[in-house]
Amino acid sequence: MRFFIRTLQRIAIFGIGAVSIWLIVFVVFDFADKRMPVAIALAFTYAIAAYVVLPYAVRMALKFSQLRHVPSFTVAADGLPADPVNLALYGTEDELKAAFAAIGWVEADKLGLASSVRMVKAFVLNRPYPTAPFSTLFLFGRGQDIGFQKAIDDSPRKRHHVRFWARVMPNDDEVQSARFWLNQEVPPKGARLSWVGAGTRDTGFGLTRMTFQITHATDSDTNAERDYIMGQLKAANCIGEIVSVRAGDSVSEHHLNHYVTDGDVAVAALGKGAVLP
Repeated sequence: MRFFIRTLQRIAIFGIGAVSIWLIVFVVFDFADKRMPVAIALAFTYAIAAYVVLPYAVRMALKFSQLRHVPSFTVAADGLPADPVNLALYGTEDELKAAFAAIGWVEADKLGLASSVRMVKAFVLNRPYPTAPFSTLFLFGRGQDIGFQKAIDDSPRKRHHVRFWARVMPNDDEVQSARFWLNQEVPPKGARLSWVGAGTRDTGFGLTRMTFQITHATDSDTNAERDYIMGQLKAANCIGEIVSVRAGDSVSEHHLNHYVTDGDVAVAALGKGAVLP
């Protein structure tokens, strides 16, 4: 059965790759080549392929390859691996917000033009911005649902932060179906959910690869940040017993991007003495 599922996954991933190549060559380039000089047509095709088609294809392929388990990493907008998944909390959204408020963390502003401009000003002038927005990372086919942070020394460049993606607790039949993992709908308000998180610590000023946008540089040790977050929640009696589970995807030599991770996900239920279902 496992071999059959793996074969179907590989066929699906191959199909996504084939469709992507066909779309780039025979649709995008063909359209551009008929209307633009060759050099401009190639540049246009590259832009659409690199920033639209291929990132979407990578995210789709990852979802097929991640059936039946929590992925090990989030994905950036360019389709490349980003922050490791390293913790998960179970409870309602209100319980999640109350837990982080209790340890002095604040919810991040939504990413938009106004918040982006304010963040750039804070970076350049080194002014505090405790609710600075997060860039969008993808898990389960969508950007984060909510994020929390705590500034370090009131600096806009240094902070503890974590992104969360909500998932309804599935039964065994659901978790084995591609439909569950390909569902991008946000779960309903008020439901008890699994909040799958990726926590990292920002350490200063940096530039993104390729686009050179202003961003945060991050500490490579995500294990330490995971333990820090869960330790603060436990000390404040915001969670029950912490258990450790393995993320589903193996990471070569425990390295991902520039991060070092042991691949463990710390899991707990929200609430003093709460028990995981």
